[in-house]
Amino acid sequence: MKKSILEILNERKSSGQKSLALLIDPDKVQDLKALTNLLHMAEECYVDFVFVGGSLITNNSLTEVVKTAKSICDIPVVLFPGNTMQIDIYADAILYLSLISGRNPDLLIGQHVVSAPILKNSSLEVLPTGYMLVNSESTSAASYMSNTRPIPPDKESVAACTAMAGEMLGLRLIYMDAGSGAKMNIPAKMVRTVRKSIDIPLIVGGGINTSEKVKQVLEAGADTIVIGNAIEKNPNLLIEVSEKIYDFNKSLNVH
Repeated sequence: MKKSILEILNERKSSGQKSLALLIDPDKVQDLKALTNLLHMAEECYVDFVFVGGSLITNNSLTEVVKTAKSICDIPVVLFPGNTMQIDIYADAILYLSLISGRNPDLLIGQHVVSAPILKNSSLEVLPTGYMLVNSESTSAASYMSNTRPIPPDKESVAACTAMAGEMLGLRLIYMDAGSGAKMNIPAKMVRTVRKSIDIPLIVGGGINTSEKVKQVLEAGADTIVIGNAIEKNPNLLIEVSEKIYDFNKSLNVH
């Protein structure tokens, strides 16, 4: 019987093995050829998950991106929705995000009420995820669109308590995000503090644009690293990140 994505994430966390997720924003896909090349590179780099979504999708390419990913590679496709409209039945799973770092009730439960019956009747694996925005140098698209204030990067205890509350409420994953296009990644000290505070898998993304930052975030305790916008400026970054994760896993004798 095929393992669920949540089972895979939990098993990897238990063994210490790290995962790599490639985030594709349908709004930023230039053409089908560019997407195809990116997905082939993802396979060659042993990417573990393809996340698809964005804070604001202004075209109708979500389904096209998901279908293309499913036809080109065997990497699980996971929706990373910015709102309830970003649901596609052709994906494998959906990060069912509750924005626990903010106080916007619509993103804590409101939109979920609208999307629940759609997901109930689909075959998508629903991954209850506590989504935490952490402040970067500039206002991220996610912060602006969600109308919430992110957690300051020097408030490790606030982040830890927020993550703990999410876990106690039954969320199965925690996703800490500096936001799309962030220049600064989430500080390693905050990642380390949150990692020590929870027992569920920890996903970290935003601003991870160098192999050195990848190393810092991995050593701090992130279970899954998410790379997205940075690849547009440096296509080789995916290779560099993959090598860092491979080396990390190899050192644990779990790859």
